[in-house]
Amino acid sequence: MSGTVAVAERTAKDTEGDLSVRLAAVFLPGSLPREGRIALWDPDGAVWRDGRGPRGATELTVVRPHGATGVRRRPAPALTLPLEEALPLLLAARHDPAAHPATACWGAAALHALTLTARGRLLPGLTATGHDAWRAGPLDPDDIAHLRAIAAALPYEGHAVPLPGTGPLRLPEPEALVRSFLDAVADTLPRTPAAPHAAGRPFADRAPQHLPRARDWAAEVAAGMDAGVRISLRLDLSASDLFDGFGGFDGEETTGIAGAAVVQVHSLADPTLVTDAAALWAGEADDVLGPRARVDATLALRRAARVWPPLARLAEQEVPDVMALTEEELADLLGAAATRLAAAGVAVHWPRDLARDLTASAVVRPAPGSATDGTGFFNSGELLQFRWQVALGGEPLTEAEMDVLAEAHRPVVRLRDRWVLVDPALVRKARKRHLGLLDPVDALAVALTGSAEVDGESVEAVPVGALAALRDRLTAGPRPAQPPPGLHATLRDYQLRGLAWLDLMTSLGLGGCLADDMGLGKTVTVIALHLKRARREPTLVVCPASLLGNWQREIARFAPGVPVRRFHGPDRTLDGLDGGFVLTTYGTLRTAAAQLAEQPWGLVVADEAQHVKNPYSATARALRTVPAPARVALTGTPVENNLSELWAILDWTTPGLLGPLKSFRARHARAVENGDEEAARRLARLVRPFLLRRRKSDPGIVPELPPKTETDHPVPLTREQAALYEAVVRESLHDIRDARGMVRRGLVLKLLTALKQICDHPALFLKQTPDPATLAARSGKLALLDELLDTLLAEDGSALVFTQYVGMARLLTAHLTARAVPVDLLHGGTPVAERDRMVDRFQSGATPVLVLSLKAAGTGLNLTRAGHVVHVDRWWNPAVEEQATDRAYRIGQTQPVQVHRLITEGTVEDRIAEMLQSKRALADAILDSGESALTELTDRELADLVRLRREA
Repeated sequence: MSGTVAVAERTAKDTEGDLSVRLAAVFLPGSLPREGRIALWDPDGAVWRDGRGPRGATELTVVRPHGATGVRRRPAPALTLPLEEALPLLLAARHDPAAHPATACWGAAALHALTLTARGRLLPGLTATGHDAWRAGPLDPDDIAHLRAIAAALPYEGHAVPLPGTGPLRLPEPEALVRSFLDAVADTLPRTPAAPHAAGRPFADRAPQHLPRARDWAAEVAAGMDAGVRISLRLDLSASDLFDGFGGFDGEETTGIAGAAVVQVHSLADPTLVTDAAALWAGEADDVLGPRARVDATLALRRAARVWPPLARLAEQEVPDVMALTEEELADLLGAAATRLAAAGVAVHWPRDLARDLTASAVVRPAPGSATDGTGFFNSGELLQFRWQVALGGEPLTEAEMDVLAEAHRPVVRLRDRWVLVDPALVRKARKRHLGLLDPVDALAVALTGSAEVDGESVEAVPVGALAALRDRLTAGPRPAQPPPGLHATLRDYQLRGLAWLDLMTSLGLGGCLADDMGLGKTVTVIALHLKRARREPTLVVCPASLLGNWQREIARFAPGVPVRRFHGPDRTLDGLDGGFVLTTYGTLRTAAAQLAEQPWGLVVADEAQHVKNPYSATARALRTVPAPARVALTGTPVENNLSELWAILDWTTPGLLGPLKSFRARHARAVENGDEEAARRLARLVRPFLLRRRKSDPGIVPELPPKTETDHPVPLTREQAALYEAVVRESLHDIRDARGMVRRGLVLKLLTALKQICDHPALFLKQTPDPATLAARSGKLALLDELLDTLLAEDGSALVFTQYVGMARLLTAHLTARAVPVDLLHGGTPVAERDRMVDRFQSGATPVLVLSLKAAGTGLNLTRAGHVVHVDRWWNPAVEEQATDRAYRIGQTQPVQVHRLITEGTVEDRIAEMLQSKRALADAILDSGESALTELTDRELADLVRLRREA
């Protein structure tokens, strides 16, 4: 055979195209189906012009046109191929527009045969001589229709081999020939070399197996569903009064009978012809289905009984037309039995009015008599009902209907004058419909996420009544509020929306976190909220010490006449309070929490709430002891490191909303941090109503701010800096290689700190106090800073200079003072009163340069005079840098802001800048865990990170 294939391939090359392009294919049946062959011949002589085929060709008798109207037998050279070798050629011809129509048509037949085989449509049987042979079947109506369509399209060249005999010239019928081809493919493919060893020789070996004793069995199989008819079962669920012995029960009591299966017989020749088995056995369908229909239906029923044994009762009946079904049998038909029967060609038809849309959801509802405006039940503290609610077509069942469902012992029940398909799991839920009670906060969390955990499984949960009204109020979002009387400020649209949101949340007793970017006016929004609430009790504001003056100035400016008291310092007191504001610090809160907890408050505000991101800290615990009907957190960074910080803030504003920290970490945080998108969406649905986040890049805010330009300035190291840098890298990496665990992590952090200090200035790393006049020559950053400041001071500009090291801030201040540049230094140890004076001097223009330590002055300050912000060194978290920049780039700023980042070339600073810009995955890791992420690098990765790279 391989020689023939080689000839075929060579012929294809010689004719400049695929073999199927110029040759017509015809199928030649064999004595055994698998012995059939495909013959390729040249109908019009375009390939073999001399009338002779290539070497290896055989002579084929074909019918050719003769004269104008006649035909005549003629010999023609042909290449014959066994089916397994011809199938690839035929399949390829289907996609070739130049293929001969006969070859393309047999390609379609090949695809149909392969599809049937892949679907397992193979039936064993015997040839007329009693030898084993597979055939394609059973064929359903669609399969037969496709077969007939291929046959109808087959041109005469595809079946032009005349039938044997000396009588009139006859050609094979295309439909019969295509059917033989399907059987030939079915008989060829299962016969692999390993098949006889795995399954035995009959129906596996290529050699013929003579099986004369299997004739009766073969006759039964041969009269299969594709022989003329197939059967189906129509279920009658109303047959509850079946008489004794009906359907093969032999006189047994009919208790437990759930319905009946009625046998229907379908014609494969015309699928629209359907009759009941009773009519068939009465002889009423012979003219329609044919005289063999009863035999075929009986054999089909016996085969179906092998798939589903209960049908054996039907096969034993004199007239196998209907059988009674027990509840267990009916339940079986709902599941695996119907699937097995369908695979065997027996469809199961359910009543047309059978409803399948019975669903269950976990419903949370307030107790009867609760308020309907969505607020009363929450403030009352009453527990809410949590239960299963079953619905039919989306309409909830009544308690009586739920009872009917709970008592059901069959897979279908009668509800609302219709049969309803019942899942046993729904019956269990109807029986155990009460899931317990929820406190209001847990119920609200369920309402917002739309899911609840039941027996360790997350299920859909639906709020109803007042709880649904509250959810709708929270998720719809408030409309912009009107500015309250007494407010001396014009609020922007987004600030009015923030005011309306805060008013809604605090009026419901829920609290919230206003997480706008720094500089968008959170302070004035809270002042407006205080005026709008108009309560007798004062508002307590807890903030960092550096913000006390800012709060006092803002209140005096926007709400003149409203009393303001600082609860700070040795002479602090709460005596004689009469409304207004009380300002205190987190440090004072830790020592005076008991005194603050005794005072009634109308509202408690935590400004820069990231100070309580650790729920176990003394500050967070002290804040939780101060009671209030409403709580508001203000922060530009609700999440600095991980989602537990978000939990800490929201669990203070709305206690219990996110559940215990341990379960929050297990259910939400870990999944979100591991990239689970569905968990992130679920957490967002829960958190969104309680956290209002606006960014300066939002469409409604961008027009309110001037442009901001950010520039990275590469700075070369001086010779002294480079020598120090390389020496520290060499010595530190040697120590790190021999260290393990926490010791190694500590050495890595020490190395990173040392390198960043060297990049700033050698004197900072060496802890020197040098002559200010010599500082600039030892650091590339100082030299560039001088150039920047000289330019902007000449233009009467102002600048904020940030560094993360107080020591570097002092060096910068000493250097600028020596250059006669007016400068102030603000750091964590600066007294509050002096901070206020520094801010006033800077805002007035008396001091054009303000040097600030990043963590101490990166929040809360309003320094809009600055048109330039300089970051002398890089922080590992860009969000912290952005907060510092927001001291100048905030609402109230009228001039463009230029941000300058000084980055030493070839150093760890340079590498970190690249990561934050281009390698977002690693950038996110650094954002999540800061420098600690870098302590987990391997020695090789760490060396590559810190190694000094010199320009070529």
